[in-house]
Amino acid sequence: MIIAAADGSALGNPGPAGWAWYVDDSCWASGGWPHGTNNMGELMAVLDLLQQTAHLDDELHVFCDSTYVINAVTKWMAGWKRKGWKKGDGKPVINVELMKALDAAMQGRRVRFEWVKGHAGHELNEAADRLANAAASAYQRGGAADPGPGFVGSSTAHPAAVVGQVLEESDLFSDLDDAGLSGRGLSDEEQVVAHERSLLSEEVRSDRAAVAALLHPQWQEIGASGRLWEREALLDEIGPLAGPATLDVITVSRVATDLILLVWRESGDDGSRLRSSLWQRTGDQWRQRFHQGTVEA
Repeated sequence: MIIAAADGSALGNPGPAGWAWYVDDSCWASGGWPHGTNNMGELMAVLDLLQQTAHLDDELHVFCDSTYVINAVTKWMAGWKRKGWKKGDGKPVINVELMKALDAAMQGRRVRFEWVKGHAGHELNEAADRLANAAASAYQRGGAADPGPGFVGSSTAHPAAVVGQVLEESDLFSDLDDAGLSGRGLSDEEQVVAHERSLLSEEVRSDRAAVAALLHPQWQEIGASGRLWEREALLDEIGPLAGPATLDVITVSRVATDLILLVWRESGDDGSRLRSSLWQRTGDQWRQRFHQGTVEA
C-alpha cells in the first residue's frame, strides 16, 4: 500500500498557488501556477499522485485536509458527470478540467481517502503543506516549484488548469445547491433553518468559502465556552464536527423585515446546547449576523 498526503496552497486565493504530495523524503512531488486557487492546488495534488502511481498495482491511501476534495471525488463527481459536468444551476462545475482528469485517473484504481485536520501535527500532512507553500512562494517570487523526485517510471498529463473567474457569492450558493444544502425554493424562515443546518454539515464546514458565504461581514459569536469569535478567526479554524449533531428548532421568528431570529437545540454525543442565531438578509441572500451558544442545564 502507498500511503501519502496531498495538499494545496494559494497566496491570496486566487494568487500564486502550489500543490504537493508526500510519501517520504525520497518520494514526493510539487508544482503550481503563478495564479491559482487553494482548491486547484488540492485537486492537482491528488491528480498528480494518481497519475504518478498509475503504473503500480498498489492500493493508495491518501490523507487530505480538504473534505471538499474528498467529497468531490468520492460523492459529487459522479452526479456532475451525469449532468454533463454541470452544477444544479446549469453552470459548469468549478475546476471542471481538473475534475474530468480526476475522474479518468480514478478509473480502476483502489484508493482510500482519509480526512485529517490541517496544521494539527500530522506528519505527512505537515510535509505536504510545507512543500505546497514552498511551491506557491516560488511562483510568487517569479520562479517555479521544485518538481521533486516523484515515482520512478511514472508519467503525468496535467490538464490546463486556470482560474476561469473569481468565485462569486452566487457560485458559492450554487455549490450548496450541489450538496443539497442551499435552501432555495423555501420560505425565508425555512431558508434560514436550512442554512443553519448546512453550517453543521461536513460538506460546508470543510469548505472555507462556503462558510464565508453564509456569514455576514460583521459576524460575531459568543460560544458556549464564553469565547467571543470574530468572522476571520472562525474561518481560519472551522472544520468538520468531531461527531454527529442534530438541530431541533425551538422558535423561528421574524424580528424585522430583513432579520430572523432562530432559537434551536444542538444535540450530540457530548450533550446538548441551546443556541440562538440572528440571520440578516443582504441582497437576496440570508446570512448569519450573530450567534450564541450555551450548554443546556
